[in-house]
Amino acid sequence: MDKTEKTGKMEKMEKMDMATDPTFEVLKLLEENARYSYDEISEITGLKEEEVKKIIKKSEEEKAILKYKAIVDWEKLGEEFVVAVIDVRVNLTREKNYDDIARRIAKFPEVHAVRLVSGEYDFQVVVKGRSLKEVSIFISEKISTLPEVRDTNTHFVLKTYKEEGVLLFSDEEDRRLAIVP
Repeated sequence: MDKTEKTGKMEKMEKMDMATDPTFEVLKLLEENARYSYDEISEITGLKEEEVKKIIKKSEEEKAILKYKAIVDWEKLGEEFVVAVIDVRVNLTREKNYDDIARRIAKFPEVHAVRLVSGEYDFQVVVKGRSLKEVSIFISEKISTLPEVRDTNTHFVLKTYKEEGVLLFSDEEDRRLAIVP
């Protein structure tokens, strides 16, 4: 790494002081609710609306903001999906490292997340399909057949209570009778 690369990285690290940088504050608000308007963010942060627009535009250009997304509770709409978390152990070679293998796995449309993890396995892969059979076929025909994959361990998600920081259940009033000693 040459001196200019080091300087550039240091500047970026210094630039984003989470306690005082307005960019961080704006991005945290958007992460909480991507539907906030420029005006609302301006009101919450005390920044001028033009400054908020500039921060968001720059963050999009620099790929700090990757995507705006809605979190949908498909179960409430009667849609059923099967979600599986697959632990994947791989063999590395001189030609294929973790990043290469992760890129290949991530290209499958069924894959929703790929994470390099510590522990017994190397990757955690989250897959979504219409049925157990569809997910099972995907694992056996696409993931397990990759030459670098040594073995897999699959966990099927039975119920999701929280997704992306959002509770998927309402806090209902507890109707049980209190037990008094």
